[in-house]
Amino acid sequence: MTPAEPADFPAYTLIRPLLAAEAAAEALPGGIEAADLEQAVWLRLLELGGPPPEPDRWVRRAVRAEVRGHVRRIRSERPYEECGDPEGAGPPTAGSEVEELVLAAERHRAVRAAVGRLPGRCPQVVTALMSRSDPTYREISRELGISQGSIGPLRSRCLGCLRTILNSRVGSPVGRGNAR
Repeated sequence: MTPAEPADFPAYTLIRPLLAAEAAAEALPGGIEAADLEQAVWLRLLELGGPPPEPDRWVRRAVRAEVRGHVRRIRSERPYEECGDPEGAGPPTAGSEVEELVLAAERHRAVRAAVGRLPGRCPQVVTALMSRSDPTYREISRELGISQGSIGPLRSRCLGCLRTILNSRVGSPVGRGNAR
């Protein structure tokens, strides 16, 4: 045995066929290949610092964890070509992202200003409904001092008024059946 060779070298040689079999069984067609799985698990094994106490169980868990991680990454990634605009003009530019942020901020300010012009208790109700904490009707009723059963109808009337204010400001017609 050379000084560079770990004392547990036989344990690693016993893991090799088990790892190859597990990786081949869990490889995804069109996704992660068995060789890539093996390499990722060998890396995990080296990071472990020594052979695991139950190699067969550890290898199965490690291979399945790598597959799950790969599937999660694949679901969240999109090819570069799909990252552009719907017309296929290419990837978004820094200017278009900034423009979208500015337009979203303007829409948000317009809605907030319209909420302030609502009649009665509507500004309080709509502000509570728009809260980032996403309160329940029970929490809103306690906060505003109104019955929980009246929040739904009040919300409906307030949103109808808000829709009317926003549509009159923009000048677009109100769709049939949307406003009361």
